[in-house]
Amino acid sequence: MCGVCGFTWDDRELVERMASALTHRGPDDFGVYIDDNISLGHRRLSIIDLKGGRQPITNEDGSVVVCLNGEIYNFRSIRDELERLGHSFSTESDTEVLAHGYEEYGIDLPRRLNGMFAFSVWDAKAQELFLARDRLGIKPLYYCVDGYRSLFASEIKALLQHEDIGRNVNTKALTHFMTFRYVPLTETMFSGVHEVPPGQYLILKGGIIKDKGRYWNPRDAFVTSHDALPAIVKNVQRLLTDAVKLRLMSEVPLGAYLSGGLDSSILVGLMSGMLDEPVRTFAVGFEAEEPINESRFAQIVADRFDTDHRVLVAEPDAFNLLPTAIWHLDDPVSDPTMLAQYLISELTKDHVTVILTGEGADELFGGYMQYKVMCLGDRYLRRIPSVLRRSIIPRIISATPDALLDRFFQYSSTLGEKGRERFLQYLDTVEDRTTSFVKLRTFFSDEEKGALFSKGLHDTETAQEDYIPLIHPHFNTQASGSVLDQQILIDLERRLPYFLLHKIDAMMMAHALEGRVPFLDHNLVEYSFRIPPGLKLYGTTEKYILRKAFSDLLPPEITTRKKQPFIVPMDSWVRESLGEAIPHIIESSPVCNGLYFNRNAVDAMVSGFERSRLYYARQLWSVLSFAVWHRLYIEIGDVTSPHLELERLFP
Repeated sequence: MCGVCGFTWDDRELVERMASALTHRGPDDFGVYIDDNISLGHRRLSIIDLKGGRQPITNEDGSVVVCLNGEIYNFRSIRDELERLGHSFSTESDTEVLAHGYEEYGIDLPRRLNGMFAFSVWDAKAQELFLARDRLGIKPLYYCVDGYRSLFASEIKALLQHEDIGRNVNTKALTHFMTFRYVPLTETMFSGVHEVPPGQYLILKGGIIKDKGRYWNPRDAFVTSHDALPAIVKNVQRLLTDAVKLRLMSEVPLGAYLSGGLDSSILVGLMSGMLDEPVRTFAVGFEAEEPINESRFAQIVADRFDTDHRVLVAEPDAFNLLPTAIWHLDDPVSDPTMLAQYLISELTKDHVTVILTGEGADELFGGYMQYKVMCLGDRYLRRIPSVLRRSIIPRIISATPDALLDRFFQYSSTLGEKGRERFLQYLDTVEDRTTSFVKLRTFFSDEEKGALFSKGLHDTETAQEDYIPLIHPHFNTQASGSVLDQQILIDLERRLPYFLLHKIDAMMMAHALEGRVPFLDHNLVEYSFRIPPGLKLYGTTEKYILRKAFSDLLPPEITTRKKQPFIVPMDSWVRESLGEAIPHIIESSPVCNGLYFNRNAVDAMVSGFERSRLYYARQLWSVLSFAVWHRLYIEIGDVTSPHLELERLFP
């Protein structure tokens, strides 16, 4: 786990400055490679071959130069094959495999790798720069091209060290952000800065993209298996066990996050049978009641496997970390859980350097509430004529006590009338999977954005209807007619890399902590596509096949427990920690005073929060996050200091 950067000309001072901006990702070592038409920089977090793995690394004759961010878990088997083909190695690192591997296999190299990676290869003979990113987008990789030169880096702030990289807001990305709370495309919030898509590679020559390709496509693997249930259970057990075992490869201390949910508990249970010492586990708790505070369930698992367990209780003043968290994100996401992830990463780094996490299991095995809503709607509500749905269902929902609604729609009562209105809009469009998906997933409707956006932004805004072409192909793929698999496919290509993995990578690497995600081993991912949808979401039981496969490993309190999303007590946190700061931020930010947002609409959002709590809190959080990002990166423009407090940003 490291930071990589470079560009297609010779400038030692610039590449050193770019690498310096990535020091938090790799505090252990620093290396550069300079030639006439290339400058490469690397910051290293030492995990494997602590003495000999310094980067950049070359092949035997120096014609191939590699920088890697990530880990190649199957590097030993690839190395054995390359040695049989006559290649000679000078280190024990996984990175050197890429240098010889590119020399031998060329652009076919990424498909041979099992790992999380974003790497660059300088081909000195062809004078070309090859960039590749892992299949699921676990590791980030950004780039700029302008026709005569190219730059790349693990983080955007490194690219911004070049004075010609513009700090202009990409308004298309902004409308995506306000709609989905992240930017679900290869574009970023910075005009001209792009992200290498997951499972793809680029070949850059000078300042142009000479070639690009996709070496892995999840759509190709959606073929339902005809295996019997016992065989599927055994395959899931075997593949996840193998994935965990591979990710224990380390020469430094490692541990696991333990939320008390199914996914992290499985990982801890498997790790406990593979390590000779107690698993180091880490959990975050809150001064709140269950189900938000899951620390009791984490303790049950810790006791079961006798782990070395630590719990961090996140306080409301965590909101003061918002500027620091956004500084590390570069490209913003709107999710207060990132503050808890930042804090638990800080604690974890005091004890280990590598941590295993459960990200990806919900996407692969049908763990989200939205999946359940759309599947049940597809199964039952589509059969009810729309006229009856519009007249009967709203009455039923209105007459249903909040406590009963909360048993199915988590926290529906906190969304107020506005949230119920949005859900009824979904019911009205249930015949059209694409439209109903958008209704369920968007945080601002067209009407709300129309009121919020200033005239200048509204004139360039992409209407919500224009998101339909982005989503529609997923619901017409020939890979699967299942509405569950179609949603999974969308989330694997959009929400997982550009929201969840982006967020957790940034919060961990803020503390030079390497996160490994066994559920996203591509062998397990591809097999999960073959599992019948009814074994992922079995009636209303989410992740049924995981519960079945590991029921003997875990305590029944965990395997029978209802899925609980990881959230922070946002309502109380906003009131206690940001209550006085919110009006001041709004008053002093040009973003909220006509530059991008109408002040009246923002004030109405604050008033709405006082009435309807979570619904408006989620929207308000998006506005505040963008205002902080804009102050950091556009107004101030100094990206050298990560430790900034709200009162310093908005004096």
